[in-house]
Amino acid sequence: MPPARRAAIGGVAQTGITSFIQWYQNPESQPWVAADVFGSAPRELLRSISLQETLQLIRVVVEMVEHRVVEERPELREAVLKYSRDIAFSAADVYAKAAEARGLWDARLEALVVDSIISGETSQEIASRVAALGWRCDGQVAVLLGVARNDPDPDAMRRLTRKSGGDILIGIQGRRQVVIIGLQESTQDAQDRIAFIASELEPFFGPAALILGPIVQTVSDATKSAKAALGAHAVSSAAPKLSRPTFANDLLPERALAGDSLARTTLLEQYYAPLAEHSPELLQTLRSYLECGRSLEQTSKTMFVHANTVRYRLKRISETIFADPTDSRTAFVLQIALLLGAINDSESGLRR
Repeated sequence: MPPARRAAIGGVAQTGITSFIQWYQNPESQPWVAADVFGSAPRELLRSISLQETLQLIRVVVEMVEHRVVEERPELREAVLKYSRDIAFSAADVYAKAAEARGLWDARLEALVVDSIISGETSQEIASRVAALGWRCDGQVAVLLGVARNDPDPDAMRRLTRKSGGDILIGIQGRRQVVIIGLQESTQDAQDRIAFIASELEPFFGPAALILGPIVQTVSDATKSAKAALGAHAVSSAAPKLSRPTFANDLLPERALAGDSLARTTLLEQYYAPLAEHSPELLQTLRSYLECGRSLEQTSKTMFVHANTVRYRLKRISETIFADPTDSRTAFVLQIALLLGAINDSESGLRR
């Protein structure tokens, strides 16, 4: 133990013995003198010595007093026992107040971190703050956003998440509850694992839409996931029959129509650009297919090709963008993507 810490502990013990003598001589004048024993200790001592170690210190001092004093003055035994009890309660009170203050500080810092992620602050600030909170998740991260319940239970949410190999940060902003989900280590099946954790947390959210943002690699990039989740939540009422949770990217067309630039960029990069760069005929076939109401016969007549050719090209389109254009919802998404692509090409002067 460093000399400074030993000296501080010796000072606390000496203060306790002196306080006992003063209390024994006149108990009525200083009824709470035991609570002042730890007032002389530096704050660093409280941070470096646990409550268990403090109680052991009290036990050693009391045993020494009993050995040196009570043997000679047996009538002091009851006073020593009573005073040692007060000292033990005082120590517990000091540590309880410190723990409460630390808990309130952690809660405020956690709320600040979540607010930073939602508002889109720089990644350096987010990384330093989550480190102060003890965030040990080195895997992928996603933002879960929904309505807060009237009876939130953050402790149960944390226990449930940790059983699934993750950790969370929780922030309640008015009626909105934001949960940052992180995995302890990076995995290939991060999408499935985070989706499973989100489904486990679903009962802790109130009714209405529950949106899960896209997966990002680190908590420093969580602002991207939060932005997508916020955009999807804003337009969730326009999309019927939403699951809980709903992936933010499942509402890309609604978000793009509402002016979400991130959704617009995602639609272009995920659907339009691969087709435009792969083969102009696939892009033209998809545009004709959608304009003809997804009719193979009408598309083949419009393009002057056989229906089997249209089927073959639709299959190639599905393999290129990993989406089935014959599905009604996917067709709507692709139609918005083609419109955005045409606008983008017109503005940039490409593929006129």
